[in-house]
Amino acid sequence: PSLPVENRPEAVLLQAYLKAKYGLSADAIETRSTNCGNNISNMLALARRLSFPCRSVILCQDASMQRRMDATLRRCAPETEILNYATYQVRLRDDGTFDPLPDGMWPLSRYLSLLMGEIPRLRDDAGGYGPKGAGYIAHVAVPEAVEAAFARLAGHFGDRIRAADPAFASSLNHDNHLPGGNLC
Repeated sequence: PSLPVENRPEAVLLQAYLKAKYGLSADAIETRSTNCGNNISNMLALARRLSFPCRSVILCQDASMQRRMDATLRRCAPETEILNYATYQVRLRDDGTFDPLPDGMWPLSRYLSLLMGEIPRLRDDAGGYGPKGAGYIAHVAVPEAVEAAFARLAGHFGDRIRAADPAFASSLNHDNHLPGGNLC
């Protein structure tokens, strides 16, 4: 709570936290990403520039976006071994409060919009981010039970389904390249 957070990239905040809490610092941080796709493409580009081998990666993300981050890395670097680590998981109580409430948690309305935006993005159809859609992620098989749960929630929270903001569009394209020809 004592760290200044306004207008600071997540990587800078994590670096400051590691330094303050444990006296550690990362060898390199990526600070230009504006979305999950760029988190991956920029991380891979940074690793190439610094000649860091990327045979295995620990992906740290909140549970709401973890599957999409995994699918993005599988698309961009299918040979990479991925260890997924959700940095936190919460449950929503019947009274509309989080259990537990992580420090710095989004307001409930923002969290619901994040959750409701994930299933449409994960779908491998014309409107999704999969190979049959935008091509940003590898195929994700969304289980029928998850689709059914999403449909029930959409009946109550359909107005909270987060649309993609074009201002933060990914630089990935269908050919697995970044602008300038670098492989994703």
